[in-house]
Order: sequence, then C-alpha cells, then structure tokens
Amino acid sequence: MARANLVGALAFLALAAAAPSLPPWLVSLATIAFANALVVLGLMVLWRAGLVSFGQALYYAIGAYCVALLSRFAGITDAFLMLLAGGAAAAITAFLVGTLLARYREIFFAMLSLAVSMILYGTLVKTESLGSTDGFNVPPATFLGYAPHGGVLGLWLFWVVLGTCAIAAILVSAYFRSVAGALAVPVRDNEIRVEFLGLSVNRLIHLKLIIAGALGGFGGALAALAIGHVDPNMAYWTTSGGFVFVTILAGAASVAAAFVGSLGFELVRSFAVDVLPGTWQIILGSVLLVTILFLPEGLGSIFLRLRRSEARTP
Repeated sequence: MARANLVGALAFLALAAAAPSLPPWLVSLATIAFANALVVLGLMVLWRAGLVSFGQALYYAIGAYCVALLSRFAGITDAFLMLLAGGAAAAITAFLVGTLLARYREIFFAMLSLAVSMILYGTLVKTESLGSTDGFNVPPATFLGYAPHGGVLGLWLFWVVLGTCAIAAILVSAYFRSVAGALAVPVRDNEIRVEFLGLSVNRLIHLKLIIAGALGGFGGALAALAIGHVDPNMAYWTTSGGFVFVTILAGAASVAAAFVGSLGFELVRSFAVDVLPGTWQIILGSVLLVTILFLPEGLGSIFLRLRRSEARTP
C-alpha cells in the first residue's frame, strides 16, 4: 500500500511538473477530468457498499453554484476559500439528504437520489436570480491574493486541482483501510450480520453519503472555477449518468482508477466528438461495452492484479 501511495504521489508530481510544457487544451481537459474524478471517487465509496447513485450531480451543482454565488454576491474570489465553501455546502446537504437516503437500498436508493437532484435542477431553472436556464459566469479566481492572467491562470488552477485530488486520494485510501470503510463489502453482502455485530448499517451508509457528497462538492467547485460558468445542467440527470459511466469504467477496486478513468473518458469523448461529431456517443458506448466484456470490474481491477502479482513474487 505504501508503494502504491508513493507511485501515485510521483504521478501527481510528474503531471504538475510537466504542465507548463503541455498544450493549453490538454491542461484544460485534464483540469476538468480530475475535477470530475473527485465525484467519481465519491461514487466509488458508495459503489463498494452496493449503492448506485444517479443523483451525484446534486452535490456537483451545489459546489459549483456556491463558488459562483460567493464570487458574484459576496465578492469572494480566493480559490481556496471558494473550494472549501463548495465542499462544505455539499457535505451539509449530503448530511441532510442522507437522513432519508440511508434507509433505502438498490433501485429505491438510485431513484430517490435522482429525484432529489432533479428537484434542485427544477429550482435552478425556475429561479431568475440564479440565472435560470442560462446560468451565469464566474469571475477569474485569485490564489492567496495572486491574480494570474491568461495561460498562467490555467496552470495555477490545474495545480490546485492536482493538489486537491492528491489529498482526496490519500484520505479516501485511509478511509477504505479503516473499519468503517472495510465494512462496505459486508454491508453490501449481508446487512443483517453487520447489525448483529452491534453496528448501525444506516449510520455507516450515512457516513458514506456525506463523504461522497463532499467530494462531489469539491469537484463541482473546481469545475466552476475551470469553466468559468455555471448552469442548471450541472444538476441534470445526464450529468449524474456521466459520472456513473466513468465509475463503471474505473471500477471500485482502486482509488487511482477514478483519475485514470476520468482522464481517459475525457480524452475519448474529445476524440469522438472530433472524429464523429454527429454520432460520438457510438464510440463512448463501444468503449463501455468493451470494458464490461473484458474488464467487468473496471480499470481498477488491473491495478489490483498488479499488486497481487507483486505480492506473490518472492
């Protein structure tokens, strides 16, 4: 595990060092991909417990709109303050919503999570002060009082995204190794046995919902800073579906797979839109089909097999 963490840290450092020499379009694409990977990482937390959420766009949109509202009405432009505020707002929302969702499983959980997300979507569309269907722009962010311009702004934001992802990866890995995280599989397989151990399954799931919601909020906040615009589509069900798509590609076996899968998804989608602008969904669907056929546990299963083979090597 220590070796995996070291490899992951070196990968993030290598990306950060290489960023100034990369094309601006690739830096921009990677920024969005890694911001979305935080949402996927939250879905992995739920996925391990057998829970599929089609409403993670709720927390994604809350994080994004929190950033936009702070910059527009409170005059706050510091990226770190807005990032913390977006994550906190989403975590609080997840705590409140989780009091309901933690009681449900399977299709009921999935549909309820979707319904709550669509309530926010409808509210945003009908509220003119929040931009209605058009949304509104987010002013450029500052970083600890420094206000970069042009391509430098993209680099600074990319570095912030990488740092946030690195911290999230470390914390989620630690959570998976904790008692609450390790109980995800037993909760998925047999809740009654877990209850017999004297543990509350609902509380365990509630905690997972809060973690997933906070990660979604951080991802949405970073995406709003990167795109410079927010709109109700951030809370729409297709946005949640995109996150579920990437989670299927990545699987739940490895934290690193969330970032690899999200970056791969954005690269494939950009290539597909460029090659087949009218039918790019065919390429994405084919990639998903091939993944399910040959890697039913996702890309993360590759990392898991490599670790197992290393452990067997004398």
